[in-house]
Order: sequence, then structure tokens, then C-alpha cells
Amino acid sequence: MYIELMTSILHRLRHASILLLGLCCALAGPASAHEFWMMPQPFSVAPNGVTHLSLNVGEYFNGDVIAFSTQYVAAFHHYGLGFDHDLLGHVATTPTVGEFKVRLEKPGTHMFSYDSHPNRITLEAGKFHAYLHDEGMDEIVKQREAANIGSTPARERYRRYVKTLVEVGGKSDATFAVHTGQRFEIVPIDNPLTAGVGDTLHFTLLFEQKPLANALVKAWYLHDDQTVMIRARTDAAGKFATNLPYAGTWMLSVVHMIPTTDSTEDDWDSLWGNLTFSLKQKRVR
Repeated sequence: MYIELMTSILHRLRHASILLLGLCCALAGPASAHEFWMMPQPFSVAPNGVTHLSLNVGEYFNGDVIAFSTQYVAAFHHYGLGFDHDLLGHVATTPTVGEFKVRLEKPGTHMFSYDSHPNRITLEAGKFHAYLHDEGMDEIVKQREAANIGSTPARERYRRYVKTLVEVGGKSDATFAVHTGQRFEIVPIDNPLTAGVGDTLHFTLLFEQKPLANALVKAWYLHDDQTVMIRARTDAAGKFATNLPYAGTWMLSVVHMIPTTDSTEDDWDSLWGNLTFSLKQKRVR
């Protein structure tokens, strides 16, 4: 695990490289807009309080809000202690940029999960291999070269699987560790909502409900014009640990890629996992 600190100059240069903005960002492929996350505003509310959920796409944890509509949302769930509410029927059907307003009545931890519809992109070999290297998937490059297709374009079909945690009434419970059953999922082992700066947090990464080994996970933190990124690899049991040095909003992101087996239009399926939460300054006792 190590930390990279990108200066404001690098941050602005990379952010300027985003090719499509607004609604078009949702259709942008991994080469132009890497991360995709759900953000609640705020992360903590009083009982019967309201938070506003937004879908965001961009680079270095700085991006643009896209439409919270069924054009992009394939599945959307709200979890709390003892319940799982399917919210897809409440999602707008028109692609208007905006937020999803939700009232949270019960004190405790609330979790929201989102699955996207698939999107497609074709990348020339150099860009595809650079993207694979950045996401820790050099093995795919080796597979392409072994198959003598290392110089050919790659057709990719990608889906997003994101989650976020919200605290109600200053209370926390075991909802943070609920398995949503998403195809690709970051599951906390330790409670991020009761942890504090400097604590080591443990997580499990699941692909099709099974631990995924040797995946590169990135933890992102943005403050002013500086982005902190911490990297970790999952072990043989799909577990990874990270020590987060700042209070506030953190995002975990990870990508997994497999050969496509059910389509003649695509060569590879990529799955993008994401989890956002707010870390306290001191551990809650």
C-alpha cells in the first residue's frame, strides 16, 4: 500500500482531459472518465432528515453530476437494519441532470447500491493497454499478446456497481457490512462510520459473490485542488486493508475484467466497483 499526492497542476491537467461533460459523461468510456461514484449530501442526517444522492463521473475524484434516471440506472436499492427497499420504481425516466432525494426515518446506518446498464467502447491497443496498466490489470495485456492480438483495437463492455453509506441520528449498525448481491462489490469488514483517522480498515472484494484475489483497489480523497490516492491489493481471500490519513469523504474504486462469452460485439467485460463514505476525525467509542 502506498500514497500518491497529485499537485493542483496535475489535477487540473488530468481533469481537463475529460472529453465529454454533463450527460455525455455517463456514456464516456474508461479511457476518458475513469471513476463513477454515488455521493450523498449530506453523509449524516437527523432522524426523518433528507439527503440528496447524486451520480458522478470523472477523474481523480473530481467530476460531473449526471442524470439519475432509468437511462443509466439498472438497479437501485436502499438498505437499513432489517430491510431492503427496491427504489428503481422511484427513479426518473427522463434523462434530466439532477439528484435523488430520500428521507431517512430510522436512526442507524443506511446503504444505497446502484447498478448501471452496460455501455460499450472501442479503444486502440495503446490506449487500452495504458488503461489496463493504470488499473493494475497487466495480465490482460499478456493475454492479448499471447493470442497475437496485442496490436488490435479492444471492444469493451463495462458496467458500474457502486455503493454509499449514510448515518442517521448519529447512530451506526451492522448495515455497513450487508452483502447486496451485486455482481461486483466492495464489502467493509470494519465499520467505516465508527472508525477514525489513522485506523486500519479492512474490506473484502467480491466478484459474483466470491472473493476476488490480486485486484488493485484505490482509495481517493480530495481537498481543495489536491487529490490523495492510496493503493492496495486484495489477498488470496479477496481482502485488503487501508489506513486513511484524513477525515472527510473517501471513495474506494476497483476494476475487474474478463473475456466476454455472451456477445459477438464485445471482446471484454469490465466491472467497476465503488464505495463512498465519510470518515470521522476520531473513532466513535
